[in-house]
Amino acid sequence: MANLGIRYATALFDISQESGLLDDYFEQAQFVRDHIQCDDVQNILKHPRITSDEKFAFLQKTFGEHIHQDLLGFMRLVIFKNREAFLLPALNKLVEMIKTHKRQTTAKVVSAVPLTDAQAAQLTALLVKKLNKKVDVTVLVDPSVIAGISIHVDGYFLDRTVRTMLKDMKENLKGE
Repeated sequence: MANLGIRYATALFDISQESGLLDDYFEQAQFVRDHIQCDDVQNILKHPRITSDEKFAFLQKTFGEHIHQDLLGFMRLVIFKNREAFLLPALNKLVEMIKTHKRQTTAKVVSAVPLTDAQAAQLTALLVKKLNKKVDVTVLVDPSVIAGISIHVDGYFLDRTVRTMLKDMKENLKGE
């Protein structure tokens, strides 16, 4: 059952490629995913006393004019098979599959202070060169790192923050 979200995403990916609507599906899947993540929508989708018809009517009213009929049909299938729990994972996987196909990725960068536009552009250019992909950089500010940055991208993690260096130094001194 755990692979069901992947199977749904794969089917949607194949449909989007065959129909030549990969970019549309990408934008629409992100749009739906971002809106159904909120607790209010999740409560509606997972509520046992709300019927499948009511759940689908809610989704149709919310997204029907904004998304392709295949995506709406997918949501209908998920709802009427009582597999609401697979909706969000399938959309996440679809977005991931399209990003991979389009050679795109997202890098999460944590720094103690906001990066300047020039620093963000330089970091983005470096990541694009190293990864040979289009990279969207998301910068999070966390003063507790003291200084430096950490970068998480495509399963790799580089941490050059002062907080981590101090922690490592402390552990090395304890070991001696």
